[in-house]
Order: sequence, then structure tokens, then C-alpha cells
Amino acid sequence: MTTPPRVTPSLRTSDLGKIVVMAWNRPTERGTLPYLLACSLGDREHSSAAVEQLLLSTGLTVGGDVVDATRRSDLPVSLLVVPGSAVFTMPHITAQFVPPEGWLTAAEEQGIACLVFTTRPWAGGDPGDYGALAAFANDEETLKSSARVIVPARGLRG
Repeated sequence: MTTPPRVTPSLRTSDLGKIVVMAWNRPTERGTLPYLLACSLGDREHSSAAVEQLLLSTGLTVGGDVVDATRRSDLPVSLLVVPGSAVFTMPHITAQFVPPEGWLTAAEEQGIACLVFTTRPWAGGDPGDYGALAAFANDEETLKSSARVIVPARGLRG
């Protein structure tokens, strides 16, 4: 018996609304790890559903296990780290950002960043507030509604 292919409706990128990418780092027993949180600002009526559709169409699962993109070259998710800034890219999203102090060093040393891309709209106040970011990123509802990916942090090679 064969399974019919899953039909995914086409993504209306306008339904995503504004997407923000916020960076922070956290000390662990493996050293300091760089993290990224990506989410919609919730400025569109169907932003949560659109983000979920984006993640699924990219090959990511919401609420599933952590995906290691360093071992899955088929995932179209990338992170370019250059002096002073970084660029996160996936289908329909390119986000250039200036991470906080220590994040670039951690990304270069570890060679990865841990991405949490949630379907839950940002509800933490000012996206630049570290306390709000930590509370939102560590909230159980945020994590349950997220795709979590270990993304290779690549630099320019000459």
C-alpha cells in the first residue's frame, strides 16, 4: 500500500507578518552556546498558521525533536557569521542582525547556533529586552510550538 503525497497549501508570505530574529548566548558544560529565537510579531491574523506552514514546508517539525542541520544538508536553513554581524536565511526569510557581545565568539568557537523558531507570536514586550527574551524563549508554550534546529555557523572563506 502506498501513501498519497501530503498536499501542502501554498504559503502566503504576507500572512507571516513581521518576523524578528533575536540572539543571545548561554553558558553550558560544553562552553558558551549561541541561540537564535525567530518568531512573528503577530501583526497578521493568520501569522501562527503561516509560520507553521513555513516550517513544515522547510522540512521542520513543530514540537518535535531537535533537528541537527549539520547532519542534514537537505535543510535549507543557513547562518553566515561575519565580523560584527550575522545573516540567518531560510526560504522566504533573510534576517541580518547584530548579535550581542559574546554571541559571535560563541558561534565561531562552537561552529553552530541553536535556533528556536516558534509559531507563537512574540508577546514579551520590547524585543531588545534580554529579560523579556529569556522569559519568552524559555516558556513552555513557546518551546512546544517551536521547531528547534542546530544550524551550522559558517563564515566567509577566502
